Amino acid sequence: MTSVTQRVRGRPAHPNGPTFLTYTPDGTKLITAGSNNVIRVYTTGSDGEPTNIDDCQESNTAVAASNDIFITGSEDGSVTVYSLETYLYERLLTRCTLPIRDLALSPDGVWAAVASDELEIKIIDTRDMNNVLRIRDLPKPPKHLSFHPSGSHLAVSCTDGAVYIYSITTEDPTLSNKFDGYIRRLESDDEKSSRAIWHPDGRAFAVPTATRDVQVVSRDGEKQRAFSGGHMGDITALAWSPNGASLATSASDRKILIWETKTQKIIARYDYTGVINFTWHPHENIFSFVTSEGELFIYPNFLSSENAQLLQKPLQPAPFIHDPLSETSGNARKSLTNGLKRTPNDSARRQGTPTSLDDILGPESAGEEDDFIEDDDGAGYLDEVNGYGKRSYDLLNDFEGPHPKRRATHQTWSPRIHQSFQPGSTPWRGNRRYLCLNLTGFVWTVDQDTHHTVTVEFYDREFHRDFHFTDPYLYDKACLNEHGTLFSCPPTTENPAMVFYRPHETWTSRADWRTQLPAGEDVTAISLSDSYVVVTTSTNYVRVFTLFGLPVKVYRQKSSPTVTCASWRDYILTLGNGPVGGDGCTSLLYTIENVKRDEVCQSEDVVALPHNSQVKSVFFSDQGDPCLYDSTGVLLILQHWRTPNQARWAPLLDTKTLERLAGGRKEESYWPVAVAQDKFHCIILKAGDQYPYFPKPLLSEFEFRIPCTTAATEDPSNPATGEGPRLEESFVRSSLMLSLLEDLVQTTNASHSQKTELSRREVDVDKLLLQLLNVECREGEERGMKALEVVSLMKDRSGKLLEAAGKVAGRYGRTVLQDKINELAETRLMGMDED
Repeated sequence: MTSVTQRVRGRPAHPNGPTFLTYTPDGTKLITAGSNNVIRVYTTGSDGEPTNIDDCQESNTAVAASNDIFITGSEDGSVTVYSLETYLYERLLTRCTLPIRDLALSPDGVWAAVASDELEIKIIDTRDMNNVLRIRDLPKPPKHLSFHPSGSHLAVSCTDGAVYIYSITTEDPTLSNKFDGYIRRLESDDEKSSRAIWHPDGRAFAVPTATRDVQVVSRDGEKQRAFSGGHMGDITALAWSPNGASLATSASDRKILIWETKTQKIIARYDYTGVINFTWHPHENIFSFVTSEGELFIYPNFLSSENAQLLQKPLQPAPFIHDPLSETSGNARKSLTNGLKRTPNDSARRQGTPTSLDDILGPESAGEEDDFIEDDDGAGYLDEVNGYGKRSYDLLNDFEGPHPKRRATHQTWSPRIHQSFQPGSTPWRGNRRYLCLNLTGFVWTVDQDTHHTVTVEFYDREFHRDFHFTDPYLYDKACLNEHGTLFSCPPTTENPAMVFYRPHETWTSRADWRTQLPAGEDVTAISLSDSYVVVTTSTNYVRVFTLFGLPVKVYRQKSSPTVTCASWRDYILTLGNGPVGGDGCTSLLYTIENVKRDEVCQSEDVVALPHNSQVKSVFFSDQGDPCLYDSTGVLLILQHWRTPNQARWAPLLDTKTLERLAGGRKEESYWPVAVAQDKFHCIILKAGDQYPYFPKPLLSEFEFRIPCTTAATEDPSNPATGEGPRLEESFVRSSLMLSLLEDLVQTTNASHSQKTELSRREVDVDKLLLQLLNVECREGEERGMKALEVVSLMKDRSGKLLEAAGKVAGRYGRTVLQDKINELAETRLMGMDED
């Protein structure tokens, strides 16, 4: 840290009292306004006298500027526009009945947001003062305003101690978020600051807290990094440097502190009294600030040569605890572009055309990269740039074009692959994430900077007790069942990757165990069953352990890279990337193996996924059938999977067709949890959410409904109009569930209850067909052939249901159909029917 003792000379700009300043976006002029009726305009780089604009409003409370105009607000409620070309009054933009407290110009200079002591914010078109957007739902007067770098949102720091984020993309601004508990309650004319300042990358904002720290908050409201321990007094002003690499703060402790964004460390300290507002120069190492005594300080070469290089960097990322841009977890998967792999030193030029804009304009100067994020740690912040230093448009770069041979000489093509992920796990959101979510309970972790804290909670607390422990290994994956909890952690520079199993109950003194993987091997997914622990790794190994840590099997997965795994009793299912399809994306292959019998049930079979979709989760049902939920919202179950080469994925539910979503009444998605008791258990995610978050979400359940056909619209006066499609869907669904149970009974040592359940389900399917026959007979004589086909699908061997089918036909006077049903019954009774 640098403690600066050299002081610059203050310039008397205005009388004692609140003073405000701002640079024009191009940095050529600095405007100041204070308690008198004179506004001063300073030219950057000039030591001469400023240009004075006299006879302005007195008691100014805010100033904002574009390159052509600047706007001031005063305590008399007027908002005035002045020209920077003529330095003359131009027009009155608006007038409020109470004092103006803050002004903000949108990044394009088109919109001016006006905050006053009224319970209303005006957003006025600077070109047409009659074009006004209004925010009227504030509970208390606003104190500060801040436009998002994109201009699409406005952050409002209110005197009630809350930050409100409004979307202003429509004529009627809407409240996007409200954040309580970050800023303190202040009066609108208080010199202390509660301003929310957007980071230049637009993903987060920073606010001063009651503890004299600066807290960074992401757009979803999660606490990120904090700049703490610097000030002993209340913060009066704060501002990001133009590239977001530094943060400046001032406080009543007579200090100006400069922090490095990446490390949240103080890199410079300046001693000045009464600083109430300041601003960075948009392009140069100049820092200007004003005091409560009306003095202006323009500080050239503000940062020392050691720290000035921070201002030369391109756009830096906001300080997240776990940055989504650099998230490498499979649950925050970054889509890989199908096309050509580019290297930093070999940027691909877009295929040229005779009218290509790049060919006409030529290359740009290397200095025009202020909007780029620096990828100084290789975490993938950047998109590649083309030969002219511009960002490439991926859709155009993916197109092969007419000269594939020429491109192949200096670039390598790479397919799009399915990234690995851990089922039931969520990415970091702030400093929290779920490691596991299922019907047994949930496992979640909190990042405490130096370590993590892990909590395991159960839904049934009569059989299990919640527990909590400090995690120095930084576990990033977990599995939970009724017998134990399984964890894994990634490798570090000091330690290899590790797997840890902790049983819930034991009759010995210690039954938990840890095992380390070989050096250079990372865990990609883990699963836990009643019999085995399964670990897939970055070297494409599948490692199988018993519940007491004994290695049982180690083999290399054929399909690679590995994607994920699941297990149930003695069965394990692994997913991996297979051959590349015509769309440039690898197919997803699965293998199912019985570890105990050393048998492979399905080997490298294809997972049936629609185009451009991904697997969201894979798990076994409570009956032991593999289930899969994809990104299109369809729940699939694997049928006949115990017989080699006979498996197929059958849909159980398409969540897009749920009645609750009909007509666009709701906009929501679903986080899969389990398939149990013939229902889909999930967590409902509101619009925009991709993952569940805290507090602990409630579980919802939906009945299966196979997408057979579009159901006919039911006539309220005749409820029978939709009965046919409903029964048809019930028949298909019941037949599917029956076939799953048949496979279980035929290939395993089934219990008596399972065999009884199989017989009951067979009868239920026949009863559905009997109801469907009733519908066909009611529709008319022309449905006779379909009605006979329905009867032929019955598996009844006793003849009772076939006899009932004949009576149904007779009830509706279908004598020919009744005769044919009786013939079918006699044929089956004599055993002469053919399968």
